[in-house]
Amino acid sequence: MHEVRTNELDSSSAPTTPAVHYLNATHGAASWFFTKDHKRIALLYLYSVSTFFLVGGIFAMLVRLELATPRGDLLSAETYNKVFTAHGVVMVFFFLIPAIPAILGNFLVPLMIGAKDLAFPRINLASWYLYMTGGLFGVAVLVMGGVDTGWTFYTPYSTAASNSHVVLTALGAFVAGFSSIFTGLNFIVTIHTMRAPGMTWDRLPLFIWSHYATSLIMMLGTPVVAVTLMMVVLERTLRLGFFNPDLGGDPVLFQHLFWFYSHPAVYIMVLPGMGVISEIVAAFSRKPVFGYKMVAMASLGIALIGFLVWGHHMFTTSQSVLAAVTFSFLSFLVAIPSAIKVFNWTATLYRGSVLLDSPMLYAIGFIGLFTIGGLTGLFLAAIGLDIHVHDTYFVVAHFHYVMVGGTLLAYLGGLHYWWPKITGKLYSEPWAKTSAVIVFVGFNLTFFPQFVLGYMGMPRRYHAYPAEELSWQVLNVLSSAGASILAIGLFLPLIYLTYAAFRGRPAGPNPWGAYGLEWETTSPPPTANFEVTPIVTKPAYYYAPEEH
Repeated sequence: MHEVRTNELDSSSAPTTPAVHYLNATHGAASWFFTKDHKRIALLYLYSVSTFFLVGGIFAMLVRLELATPRGDLLSAETYNKVFTAHGVVMVFFFLIPAIPAILGNFLVPLMIGAKDLAFPRINLASWYLYMTGGLFGVAVLVMGGVDTGWTFYTPYSTAASNSHVVLTALGAFVAGFSSIFTGLNFIVTIHTMRAPGMTWDRLPLFIWSHYATSLIMMLGTPVVAVTLMMVVLERTLRLGFFNPDLGGDPVLFQHLFWFYSHPAVYIMVLPGMGVISEIVAAFSRKPVFGYKMVAMASLGIALIGFLVWGHHMFTTSQSVLAAVTFSFLSFLVAIPSAIKVFNWTATLYRGSVLLDSPMLYAIGFIGLFTIGGLTGLFLAAIGLDIHVHDTYFVVAHFHYVMVGGTLLAYLGGLHYWWPKITGKLYSEPWAKTSAVIVFVGFNLTFFPQFVLGYMGMPRRYHAYPAEELSWQVLNVLSSAGASILAIGLFLPLIYLTYAAFRGRPAGPNPWGAYGLEWETTSPPPTANFEVTPIVTKPAYYYAPEEH
């Protein structure tokens, strides 16, 4: 038996929104653009990241429309290259990487540890301006004609052959990278120094553990890709011979440097999502997360091993057999901490008092999609299978299941879970459940056929394919139809969450009956987060046994 939730109360006992909170404490544009409140900065990220997600989604739809027919009769090859590059750059650098840490992390890390703000509020605001500056570079590139290298900027094409705007795009990603570094630095210092009395390391919510591990990757990995992109700029503008064989460079060196960051970057996207799922599974199962310490340590394990597996992206290069076998083994190894998390979430659900509210639907969808993505990752860790499906749509499907399916569903689940805390208002639960189901169905219809396409040999990055390959067209049509369904599912939250923010019923401090410091303050919280500094005396996820 769980506590009565706010949306089950009658009107006479319904909670009210506090008269003064962080949203209305000060007024005017300047109070937002110069704010040092982590919650307002989180909302600035919410608006900007959502805008970039919309832009990236439009480019994705153009890709799927193009591939619905075999001839490539919508876009030229040159335009297609620019469209899928724009989709990749926008989605990876301006949505997937910042979405959960910059929005939910910014809003929740201080609240969940009982702090008044992040350790460096001005640096926090600066990180948003850096993010926006990098984004404006990207917008300028789109206006000027685009870039065609793919989001991976592979050399020597990007340094010697491409006639598109490589330099400006790389500079945009370079600047946005500093936003990520600043955010990671802020989280680490905050978690170390600003925890409430009694909030010991073994009482930290798993959301905090996941952001701590993510911040380590941000701090250690992001400078590498930033330097790598700067080397691309220098070679392209000054003809310094880093990667171009004609200038004495080595193109494989670029791949080593790029993937040293970019594979851990997958975990920058997914680890925060895993933290979100841990919170939702506990709250909607009315149980502490099974194996709390193992789940927390698994976050650090993923962060550590994630730095050791970059070589599996280069099985088809001149890599030695010994190196290939080593990277293959390490790639299998990273599956262990990931499997621990999936197993422990499932064990938490077992015999729990499970509530299938919309955040939980997204969480269950995340577990399914991440499991499929993780298992197909084992295919790519196996050298022989990886060579067979290298640079095919199998790889596209795999990383979309892990990066997009995982991050997107966790982000949507977290946004629904904490929306009452962020806005103080309740949204329409029937519409939210409908959206969650549509997103799940649309996602699988979009990307599962691509596993088959890749295994059958359809290469990625091609704007046309042979008309006689009828099965390819059938699968591509299914994938494009799925993308349309997915777009509908993603558009619905934009409507009902916006409506709820203005016209929704008051949520009260704890509409889900969940456990955690963020639910002990008002909704929306005051500017200082808590009227009185909380004192923590109980472990994380202290649900009473009778609630299980």
